[in-house]
Amino acid sequence: MPKNNTSVGEDYKNARMRPPITTLEVLYEDNHIIAINKKPTMIVQGDKTGDKPMIDMVKEYIKEKYDKPGLVFAGVVHRIDRPVSGVVLFAKTSKALDRLNALFKNREMEKTYWAIIKNAPPAPTGNLVNYLIKNPEKNFTTSYDEPKEGAMRSELNYKVIGKTDTYYLVEVKPITGRPHQIRTQLAKIGCPIRGDSKYGFQRGNPDLSINLHARSIEFIHPIKKEPIRIEAEVPAGSFWDEFMPWVQWV
Repeated sequence: MPKNNTSVGEDYKNARMRPPITTLEVLYEDNHIIAINKKPTMIVQGDKTGDKPMIDMVKEYIKEKYDKPGLVFAGVVHRIDRPVSGVVLFAKTSKALDRLNALFKNREMEKTYWAIIKNAPPAPTGNLVNYLIKNPEKNFTTSYDEPKEGAMRSELNYKVIGKTDTYYLVEVKPITGRPHQIRTQLAKIGCPIRGDSKYGFQRGNPDLSINLHARSIEFIHPIKKEPIRIEAEVPAGSFWDEFMPWVQWV
């Protein structure tokens, strides 16, 4: 059964195993934007745990690298869940932030995720449409098959791209951007993500990650007006290391 009675940040306050976070892995940087490969358990913005968020790390990185005096600007463009890894974009100027926000709002950014699941989905490829309601106190999203008052329509496309004897590798392209969307929509079809005990996987990962990775993001640069594709490698020193060599790509 999904573990849906945990308050926001509680798992991370009580965690015995938390990998040290000392450096940022910069995937792309110019005068306007910076993209970071987020480690699992990093938080993008501050939360109740009081742990240092990525936005503060990005500001410190910019300040130190460019020897900037005074306050440094950096803006959060989007977030991914704490246990998830992969590409996260930040803006280095207010102009870039406004334009990137508009790209997200207008669904002009294509995001691709990888997820490891144990159960085979009902078909090798598919389109999922559900209606989601999030309980912010429990940090848990419930998925419904039909429209419901207060629920947000959520849509994604998925494709099985690899498999081992035990697990499947699924590529997911969300069309909407809802809280816990990929996690709850995959769980709804009987395919919870490995390590995601909140949404029905039988056990969590020791480092509190889940095997969901923001693999890439594609968009038109907000200032240069050139196509950009940013790709992030999966986390090293984790189950991904054990999984990837055995994948049969399909």
